Amino acid sequence: MRYNSLFKTMLVLVAAVATSLAGNAQALNVTLDECIRIALNDNPTIIVADMEIKRVDYSRKETLGQLFPQVNFTANYSRTLAKQTMVMMDQEFKVGTDNQHSVGFQGSLPIIVPALWKSIKLSDNQILQNIEKARASRLSLINQVKNSYYALLLARDTKRVIESNHETALLTADIFKKQYEIGVASEYDMTRARVAATTLEPSILEAENSITALKLQLKVLMGMDVDVDIDPIETLDDFKTQMYENTLNVDTSLVNNTNVRQLDLQTDYLEKALKVQKMSWFPNLNGTINYMWNSMSNGSAFKNFNWNPYSQAGLALTWNLFSGGQRYYKQKQAEIAVREMKWQRENLTRGLNSQVQTQLNSIKSNLKQIESNAASVALAEKSDRIIQESFKLGVGTFLQIQDTQNALLGARLSYYQAIYNLLVSQSDLELLLGNAPLSKYGVNTETKQTK
Repeated sequence: MRYNSLFKTMLVLVAAVATSLAGNAQALNVTLDECIRIALNDNPTIIVADMEIKRVDYSRKETLGQLFPQVNFTANYSRTLAKQTMVMMDQEFKVGTDNQHSVGFQGSLPIIVPALWKSIKLSDNQILQNIEKARASRLSLINQVKNSYYALLLARDTKRVIESNHETALLTADIFKKQYEIGVASEYDMTRARVAATTLEPSILEAENSITALKLQLKVLMGMDVDVDIDPIETLDDFKTQMYENTLNVDTSLVNNTNVRQLDLQTDYLEKALKVQKMSWFPNLNGTINYMWNSMSNGSAFKNFNWNPYSQAGLALTWNLFSGGQRYYKQKQAEIAVREMKWQRENLTRGLNSQVQTQLNSIKSNLKQIESNAASVALAEKSDRIIQESFKLGVGTFLQIQDTQNALLGARLSYYQAIYNLLVSQSDLELLLGNAPLSKYGVNTETKQTK
């Protein structure tokens, strides 16, 4: 019993120390740029995209291997079950041997292979398409990280604003309680003040839950362990200068839009595929060489070997003169596919230009909204100061205090919401234009692989 008691005591002490260490663990302070860098290095989607580039590069090398000589080792054995019979002058003769062995090397070399030459360029195009897809994945990830980061900042600022309003409401309720106790305020005012403070508590709890959920979402995008705590060191106000700079320096060209670039690469692929199809009309010429050893014997297959070498070298010309019109119709299909891609590009650029204009209008509207909300916050703060001074002098009523507090809370929340809306609009426009500064985050813009 004594040992059990001692063992339980040690367990309690270990648990207490572990809890203390967990409680003292500091959160990882991060900025937006740091979050993006971590995500671009550790997010599984990006890792898979880079692996896909390597896979297609290996496929290209496989195609290049078809241009080199092919050498095979062959070995054959056959057993004669019934020998051939020859008749000459009414006499029959058995021709052949029981065993036939053949071993040696066979080689071939493509000399003129137009379709294969053109197909190598198809492999090059596939690599470029995968590189562009990897770039698209990075652009999308940057957009997701930014929007999640901005949402986290909004949730934190919302919680801070509500907590500030809650503290003021608690202070007001305490003053009404003291006034009620000395008979200056009514029980109704005291109760309403307490209710006003209490009704804000669920909003604080909701904001805390939102912060927790957004942190988890951001850590998933960053490829981090969910047990690691992160804490942004920036606020929405820190991005105000950047907001105006980004708005003034926007290049609305679609030259870097990833959808347009992928469509152009697909069109180029189809044009090259059309050339490959045209090359199928031309002949192919291959060189061949064989060096073999033959042995023919009777009796046991493992005895009486008599090896005799022989070698051959030659050229093989193949020219498909007629295939029922298959090549002709395949070529026509490829030509139509190329023309279709050109119409698709025109339709795509028209739609993207419309989206760009919509985002620009949204940004301009949000900028005006921020200015208007900033002015509203200043007026609400001024009104709150006036009513607070009046309340201290015993002039202000509960309804006046409640109105000013609600107005101040609404103005501040609207202000931060407007900043958030603008930042998200700018992030979405950046994704649409495809002009995120990848080199800023350590990404080589040529190979699209992290340094």
